Amino acid sequence: MNHTFRYTVLEDGLTIETILQQKWKLGKKLIHDLRMQKAVSDVNGELLQWKSTLSKGDILVFKWEGDASNYLLSDQIPLYVAYEDEYLLIASKPRGVSTHPNESGQNHTFMNTVQNYLANNGQKYGEHVHRIDEGTKGLVVIAKNPIVKGMLDRMLENKEIVRTYEAVVEGQVKNNHGTIRAAIGSDRHHPTRRRVSPSGQLAITHYEVVGRHPNFTKVHAILETGRTHQIRVHFAHLGHPIVGDDLYGAKKTPTKTYELHAFKVQFVHPITGEVIVVEDKKQ
Repeated sequence: MNHTFRYTVLEDGLTIETILQQKWKLGKKLIHDLRMQKAVSDVNGELLQWKSTLSKGDILVFKWEGDASNYLLSDQIPLYVAYEDEYLLIASKPRGVSTHPNESGQNHTFMNTVQNYLANNGQKYGEHVHRIDEGTKGLVVIAKNPIVKGMLDRMLENKEIVRTYEAVVEGQVKNNHGTIRAAIGSDRHHPTRRRVSPSGQLAITHYEVVGRHPNFTKVHAILETGRTHQIRVHFAHLGHPIVGDDLYGAKKTPTKTYELHAFKVQFVHPITGEVIVVEDKKQ
């Protein structure tokens, strides 16, 4: 498919080469593809030299052939878009829905619905930058082209995308704020459950208490690492499993759901440099 977008240079003295390699830190293969396809021109369609010095305010037009996303289209899941521009969108995944297909032919996931939304707007590419558990609701960041996807992937790896979760946990959490540092590994007694294990992967969760009830505590948690079920495992390890999360020892509830919401995401926009702060208004 044909990818295209515009970029306004934010400072003097840069070249296309330094923007792609040093500022955006794109992968070598993608940079090679852009170079071979002569993908960068000015607003008049004139090809630009990659080593020529640019000025602040110059507009670069990127046009290149690349992969399209291949999710089946589906409109069976309600989609709430919390933020969107020409480079990315942030949408809310409902509780009980997988982020993406796990096998061929699946069309009941969040990304099937996102792809349908994008297709209705004439776009064929959309890829999630991170995912959240099926039982967790909340915000997911989606890139609209491979360049932005590469940039957001790097930002996630460098902990430059801050995701805040709200959880209601059983009992009274003693401290009003703190950090949980406990490695997480697989549980050999259960195919999907995780557990705190000295031989597991490093996992760090920061939390703050934002509400108290005689039987429950409401907390906001920020992941420094992104291990599977991290918040669920860490609070269960403290003796405060998330309300309804019977996989990790909480009492069963009539709804058979657990109270975890990825309600906020914050980062510096990789293209515009704007600080993006988005909260999920879909409760």
